Amino acid sequence: MNRSRLAWGFLLLPFPVAFAALMIGRYPIPPGEVWAVLVHALRDGVGRLLGLEVPPLEGVAPVVQSLILRIRLPRVGAAALVGANLAVAGAVYQGVFRNPLVEGRLLGVSSGAGLGAALALLLAPRPEVVQTLAFLGGLGGVGLTALLGWAFGAGVLVLVIAGVLVDSFLSAVLGIVKYVADPMGTLPAITYWLLGGLSAVRVRDLLPLGLASAVGLSFFLLVRWRVNLLTLADPEAEALGVSVRAMRYLVVAMGTLLVASAVSVGGIVSWVGLLVPHAARAIVGPDYSRLLPAAAGLGAALVLALDTLARTLLTAEIPLGVLTGLLGAPLFLLLFLRFLRERGGWR
Repeated sequence: MNRSRLAWGFLLLPFPVAFAALMIGRYPIPPGEVWAVLVHALRDGVGRLLGLEVPPLEGVAPVVQSLILRIRLPRVGAAALVGANLAVAGAVYQGVFRNPLVEGRLLGVSSGAGLGAALALLLAPRPEVVQTLAFLGGLGGVGLTALLGWAFGAGVLVLVIAGVLVDSFLSAVLGIVKYVADPMGTLPAITYWLLGGLSAVRVRDLLPLGLASAVGLSFFLLVRWRVNLLTLADPEAEALGVSVRAMRYLVVAMGTLLVASAVSVGGIVSWVGLLVPHAARAIVGPDYSRLLPAAAGLGAALVLALDTLARTLLTAEIPLGVLTGLLGAPLFLLLFLRFLRERGGWR
C-alpha cells in the first residue's frame, strides 16, 4: 500500500475505537442504541441550526441517551484529542531537537502545567480554574525555557539543557506546594490529578481543548514539509530558505499549545508523546508529511483504548497516567536498547 495513503488512513483509526468506547462500560450499551443516539443528536443539531423541530428519540431510554451524550461522548472526544496532541507534539519535538528520546516534558510543559494545577487545587479548587492555571503553567514553563535558550544562542543543545533545568526547578516548586497542602484533602486531589485521568471531563471542557487542538494540529499539517527541514543541520536548513531560529520557536510554541491543552484536561499522561511517534515512524517512515497524520491517528486511538481500559478493568478507575506508564516503561527500555545497539553498544 502507498505509504501516504496509509498515513492518512490512520486518521480513521480512532473512529471504530471511539464507537467501541461508547458501548463499553459498567453499563454496556448495544451498538444499535449507540448509533441511534448519535444519529439523533446529529439530526437535532442540524435541526436547531435550520430552525426545524426534530421529534424525540424513541426506543432508547433517556438515561442511556444522557449516559452517551453527557458522560461517555465528552470523555471519548477528550481522549482522542489528548492522544493526538501528545503524539504530534512528541513527533515534532523529536525532529526539532534531533533526539529520538524526547517528549513534551523536555521543555518544562508538564511540570509547569502540574504546578499550575496544584496551585489551583490549593487556592481555588474549581475545574475551570484548575484547567486554566494548568494551561497557563504549561505555557509559562516553555516560555521560561525559551527565554533561557534565547539568551544563550537558541541552539538545540542549549534549549534541551534549559528545558531540563526548568523542569527540575518547577518540579521542586511543585514539591513545596504538595508539602504545604492539606494532607487530608488538597494533597490527595493534587496527587490524583498528577496521575492523569479523564473522569472529570464534561461537555464544557471540550471547547477550549478543541480550539487549541484545531489550531495546533492544523498548523502542523500545513507546515509539515518545513518541519522536515528543521531536522537538518542549521546551515543546511537556512540554505534551503528557512529562518531556523524563528521557525524552531514557532514550532515549539505550537507543540507546547498542544501539550499544555492536553495536560490541562487530562493531567500528566506520560509516554504517549515518546512512543507513538516511533511506532508511526516504523510504519510510514520519517517524512513528516506522512509521520504527523499517522502519529495523530495512532495517538488518538491508543489513548481512547487505554482510557476505556482504565474505567473498566477494575471496580475503581485506574488513573490513565498509571496505565500509560505500565505500558510505556517496558517499551521505552526496548527502544533504548535498540538505540544503543544501532550505535555500537554502551561505548
